[in-house]
Parts: sequence; structure tokens; C-alpha cells
Amino acid sequence: MKRIIALLTAVVLILALAGCAASNAGSQTATQAEQTTKAKENASEAPKATNETTTGNSGKALVAYFSATGTTKGVAEQIAIATGADTYEIIAAQPYTSDDLNYNDSNSRSTKEQNDKTVRPAIGSETIDLAGYDTIYIGFPIWWGEEPRIMDTFVESGDFSGKTVIPFCTSGGSSINTAAENLKINAGGGDWKDGRRFSADVSRAEIEEWLNTL
Repeated sequence: MKRIIALLTAVVLILALAGCAASNAGSQTATQAEQTTKAKENASEAPKATNETTTGNSGKALVAYFSATGTTKGVAEQIAIATGADTYEIIAAQPYTSDDLNYNDSNSRSTKEQNDKTVRPAIGSETIDLAGYDTIYIGFPIWWGEEPRIMDTFVESGDFSGKTVIPFCTSGGSSINTAAENLKINAGGGDWKDGRRFSADVSRAEIEEWLNTL
């Protein structure tokens, strides 16, 4: 008799433990299901990550500039930052030395070049394809009241048809008007806007103010 009671007690205990296990499993499954549902909802609400990249030649703006001493480069970089434009530095195949830029020497390289409108210094930087750029900012210093002749080399080598061209220069006081007109003629195409002269100490705020008027 005692053996039968012991067996029945064991069976009852086994059934009770099985019920508890099933209940815990069901509770865990429900919790996991709730967590999965919440994860899916959060994923659907989270912003989608993209793997898109912006190419440099897809209808954007370009800042092309020549800077013998770094002054024009500073302005060009500020314009590029403010507009999100690409940059292209026009580098002379034969770099200009300080002696070449001696304004007081009538025999210096830059003086001779500026006195001869037919001179076209070679460009040493890699050739750039202007196709795809809608707006092109063209920057340069003023030498003897005009654009450096290497700028004529640049505009004559590119196709500016259908593009908006915005010239800018750095100068202590000389106007950009003559240089801008020369470049417009030599480019032979493009919708050229009025240019803007900047001093060496121009502020970023002044540059952005000008850009907002275009």
C-alpha cells in the first residue's frame, strides 16, 4: 500500500513540474514574440541607411581657380564650402617663383606674359572635363589690371556652352571688369555673370553674402 501511495505521489509531482515547465516556456515564447514585434516596429521607424555617393561631375557646381601665392585659393575654398561645389586648381606646368612675380622687374616672367596678350602658359594639373557642371566659378588674382594669361589657357581649352560662369578675383584694389570681359571673349560661350573682387582679408560672411545675391 505504501508503495502505491509513493508512486502516486511521484506521478503527481512529475505532472506538476511538467505544468510549470510548460507555463514558463509559454511565457518565454510570448516574451520573445513581443520583443521581435517591437524590434520590427523600431526598425520600420528608424531612418534607412543609404549607400549613395555624390559624384563630382553630375550637374553640380565647380570652383576652378589659379592661385600663385595662395590668396585666391583661400577664397575659392570658402566658396566651395558654402556652395558644396567641387574644386579644380589650375596649376602652371612651370610654377611661378617669387622672382617670376616681381612686379618691379620689367624682365620678370609675369611682367612679360602680361605685356603679351598672345601668351598661353601651359597648365600642369590634370585636364578636367566640364561636362555635367551647370555652374562654374572661376577665380584668379589680378596681374597688372588683367587676368593671368594662364586663365586664358584654361577658358580656351574648355567648353562653357550652356553653363553659368561666375568670375571672382583677389586684388588689392584693381577691378575685375577687364579681366572678366577678356575671359568671356576667350571662352567663346557660356552665360557669364558679373564678377566680384575680394581683398586678401575677406571674411567668410562677406563671401556668403555675395553668394546669396547670385
